[in-house]
Amino acid sequence: LAHRGPDSEGSYTDETIVLGHRRLSIIDTSPAGNQPFYSEDGNLVLVFNGEIYNYLELKAELSDTTFKTSCDTEVLLAAYRKWGIDCLGKLNGMFAFALWDKGAKELYLVRDRFGIKPLYVSRQGQHLVFSSEMRALLSSGLVPKTLDKDALVDYMRYQTVQTPATIIEGVEMLLPGHFVKVTDNETSHHSYWNATTDYSEAGEKMSTDEIQQEVYDRLKNSVKLRMRADVPFGAFLSGGIDSSAIVGLMSEVATQPVSTFSVTFEEDEFSEAPFSNMIAQKFATNHTEIKLSVNDFLNDLPNALAAMDHPSGDGPNTYVISKVTKSSGITMALSGLGGDELFAGYDVFKRILSLQSKRWVMSFPKGLRSAGTGLLKRIRPGTSSEKIHALLGQDYLDFEYVYPINRQLYLDSRIPKLLNRSSLPQNSNKHWIESHLSYGSKGFDLPWLSKVSVAEMYTYMQNVLLRDSDQMSMAHALEVRVPFLDHELAEFVLGVTDNVKYPHSPKKLLVDSLGDLLPNEIVNRPKMGFTFPWAVWLENELKDFASDRLMNLARRDEFVHSTIEKLWNQFLARKLPWSRIWPLIVLENWLTENGIH
Repeated sequence: LAHRGPDSEGSYTDETIVLGHRRLSIIDTSPAGNQPFYSEDGNLVLVFNGEIYNYLELKAELSDTTFKTSCDTEVLLAAYRKWGIDCLGKLNGMFAFALWDKGAKELYLVRDRFGIKPLYVSRQGQHLVFSSEMRALLSSGLVPKTLDKDALVDYMRYQTVQTPATIIEGVEMLLPGHFVKVTDNETSHHSYWNATTDYSEAGEKMSTDEIQQEVYDRLKNSVKLRMRADVPFGAFLSGGIDSSAIVGLMSEVATQPVSTFSVTFEEDEFSEAPFSNMIAQKFATNHTEIKLSVNDFLNDLPNALAAMDHPSGDGPNTYVISKVTKSSGITMALSGLGGDELFAGYDVFKRILSLQSKRWVMSFPKGLRSAGTGLLKRIRPGTSSEKIHALLGQDYLDFEYVYPINRQLYLDSRIPKLLNRSSLPQNSNKHWIESHLSYGSKGFDLPWLSKVSVAEMYTYMQNVLLRDSDQMSMAHALEVRVPFLDHELAEFVLGVTDNVKYPHSPKKLLVDSLGDLLPNEIVNRPKMGFTFPWAVWLENELKDFASDRLMNLARRDEFVHSTIEKLWNQFLARKLPWSRIWPLIVLENWLTENGIH
């Protein structure tokens, strides 16, 4: 864990527990903030990863406490002493922490509301081991390096594994918005926040103008809170709506120019440089443009993959920009992650709404529907046609049937041809939706677009975007903060009705709320996303690298050799997108590097 916290290390040991900590100093960088952190009477011991952004406001509420430091860690411990575990409801931040009560012999393991900070847990006999990274658990010698076969199916479906499961058998990720209480007699899991139940309906009584003002005020306050730091900080800037909004609001709050960082490419078709430069000039930022060549990327790719704590189809993007940001003297950066999920920025939002208006299709006999979509697959082969075939081959077009297919990498009809197994476990995304958004739950009453938002947040965002952002930035000891995932902002936006939020144009509610903050060129630009030109590289410079790993994967007992070979050949013939190949390459590389069997 040393890469996550290079500033200090510490540990605590008694007859029951061992706690260790590596510190990345952000608030109160003095040794007084080092951890483990102890209560004044020595009874409470805390190891804490993350930030409590509203620590100053909490400190004011804790006026009867004498503080010896200026760090948020001490405030967190004081909050627990005053309010007990109910203090979690008062915290605004990103965090994972372990709190040991020596007198009561109780351990609390806690994770923030959105799962921004990771916390892996494994029960091995009489031992309970936990860490911010799974590789720390694997290196403990207590956790067997065994591949979870059902989680492998999840990975084939979604290029990641849905929390609480992980790719390793016996290792779980603590759910976001949850805590675990461990005593001598039992281990109990508790939820303290959930987006599907804790959203606000305040917007129902507001005019559109009032809603937009409320969104602006909450987002600006979120940005302001996340600019609290005693170290140099900046922002990732792609030139898209989300990152540009964050930079614009930072510039309104800051008393000096904001430092911004963007990745540009030698291949002009992938470069967002004109847009990021436009925002940098508008807000007079200290802008650093990272011009990436193939050789630069090839040199960094082994290190990026080595930094991967859990396999995922994403990640090297954040590794590269984090490396240059850190080397520029920045210790903390703000990111626009979460804007697409909260403000309906992805195409999946439009697709889901469109399908709801086409339920009449399901009145046709199932056989007729399958025949029609089967013909479509033959005329226009590809992922899109396969998904249409799968969607219309179901009994219903309800949300829990439609959404899981939209995000699938490989459909269930293909996976048995990839893996040596005839039956598949329950779809984890479908199970989550049935548990939280089905008829009878409060989540069922969410507006349609908000249902898609929370489904995105608890699946793709949490298990791909946030996990990758954390592991790749912390590989360089760079802390990334995400203002769009302020729970007070999210609670309000999720309760806003579809007719106010409907995406006629990209992220309409967000754009309208920002007024004239962003230029029209940014608002109306084509959506590119923060991605690399993988297809070009995999066909050329990365061809041998990719081929070697795919053939090694094909030789594993879990996979069908001929299918892996066929997929690679289809990609080389440009009949399969790179996004179907890259997650398999990453998986094999990770399994080999970590000795997983």
